[in-house]
Amino acid sequence: MLGQSDISKRQAEIADLVQKAGFASVEDLAERFEVTTQTIRRDVNGLCELGILRRTHGGVEPPAPASNIHYSTRQILNLPEKRQIAKIVAGQVDSNQSLAFSIGTTPEIVMQALVGHEKLAIFTNNLNVAFTASINPSFQVTIAGGRLRHGDRDVLGSAAQAFFSKYKVDIGIFGVAGVDEDGTLLDFHEDEVAARQSILANCRKSYLVLDHSKFGRSAHVRGGQLGDVDAVFTDRPIPERFLASLEGTRTEVHVAAGEGET
Repeated sequence: MLGQSDISKRQAEIADLVQKAGFASVEDLAERFEVTTQTIRRDVNGLCELGILRRTHGGVEPPAPASNIHYSTRQILNLPEKRQIAKIVAGQVDSNQSLAFSIGTTPEIVMQALVGHEKLAIFTNNLNVAFTASINPSFQVTIAGGRLRHGDRDVLGSAAQAFFSKYKVDIGIFGVAGVDEDGTLLDFHEDEVAARQSILANCRKSYLVLDHSKFGRSAHVRGGQLGDVDAVFTDRPIPERFLASLEGTRTEVHVAAGEGET
């Protein structure tokens, strides 16, 4: 069975396209990528084995709706955009700094962009971040103890909150499930919000990392405001209707892909 690291660039693009469109036929995918239908069937079969897509008559569609998209799917959705965000975040981090990382795929990709730094101290409840950080022998990596959440490979609950409260780090890096139009930050679980808020309360600078798809995305647990963080890193300019929530704040907005900075 395939692992996430075995997914090809074309498969990642197929998954992204189907998630956004809701359905794609094998024939349309073959035409779009200029390959045979047999090649597309092999690609989508692998994605279906991972639970990223599911087969339907004549093509593929996203899996049945759940409280959140599976982590393996989120890892490859908007991947180029997340890498652009990670690159500009990495440019804001100096060697020898201490960083707290939350759960989520974008923080994980930021960690990947930081492996070339030296002597970072990493504190996280995200095992994907911890494993990536451990590649660099100059990094000091400290992880939260507690019950592991399957699939997401993270630790949540009171143990994670207490863990982050033990340290005062230079930079806290975290994502969110969505942002409401009034600037409210949203997640799917109370424990996710509590861990994020614990990082926010115990860092000298707070970096919110999120791609454009999070603006207007629905989730039901509220926790903080867009203007609570020191800096927002995203891949496109923040939509106009969300900007009112930043008025009167000192939050910086960094936009990747050469869009500039405000």
